[in-house]
Amino acid sequence: MVAWGGSWVNVKVLGHYVSAFEMIFLRFGITAITMVPIIIWLKHSFKIDLKSFGLVILVALALIFYNKYYYLGTKFGTASLGGAMVTTMIPILTFILLALMGVKKVSSKDLFALGLGAVGVLTMLHIWTFDLAHILVIQNLYFFLAAILWAILTIISSKSTKISPIVFTFYMYIVTVVLDWALFVDVSAIPFASFDSIFWINTILISLAASTFSNTIYFLGIEKLGAAEVSSFVFLVPFSAIGLSAIFLNEKVDFFIIIGTVLTLYAVKLLNNITILKRRQKSV
Repeated sequence: MVAWGGSWVNVKVLGHYVSAFEMIFLRFGITAITMVPIIIWLKHSFKIDLKSFGLVILVALALIFYNKYYYLGTKFGTASLGGAMVTTMIPILTFILLALMGVKKVSSKDLFALGLGAVGVLTMLHIWTFDLAHILVIQNLYFFLAAILWAILTIISSKSTKISPIVFTFYMYIVTVVLDWALFVDVSAIPFASFDSIFWINTILISLAASTFSNTIYFLGIEKLGAAEVSSFVFLVPFSAIGLSAIFLNEKVDFFIIIGTVLTLYAVKLLNNITILKRRQKSV
């Protein structure tokens, strides 16, 4: 969770070196390579059925454009706001999309939670100032687009049930790199010679820590503890993004971002019936 929160800091730094599509190519290329020994160690098969591969292509396209807007929002805005707003909006937008599709039924409790989530997001944006020039800045639009693209990605990837989630994620990264290379990136134009140690440290962190390591731990956690138990830890992501942004980027910790984050996370808890602290029965 700390590594996922830290990825917002990494992207902010990498924005000074490469374009969004170049970052995508380097990040997920490194991640895909390092996932191979992990999948072998976990003894998962690399086989993938045709339906799952079709879903991989759709998810890869969503991932490319998610990362594009995630990159642009962070480059022109702040990593702390992006880490707080996007990560809290994703489960809310996912719920809304599923409700619009008829998959989820909306109860009065859900309506209250959605309203609370809206208040939380508006608090992050300082809505009471009524300054549209401040609220409707381009980076906030980028953050919203990033959140809705990840929500779409989540729904699409959930349709794949015949292969391991970690294997599905591996192929998602492979296809992402191939599509990004074919459509958006001229590899020969990437200025490798100009990259310094700061660039490589942040690239390694966002590739290995925020992708390979974190995804592996997350999937292992789901297998060992269950999805409901592990999902509660995601609440640490926005706060680690805010804290690390303050430490490494000297971003001012905005009190209203923290308040808005707390409100929105509580809305997510209500929508998904997440238990933060679960009492375990004592063994006799």
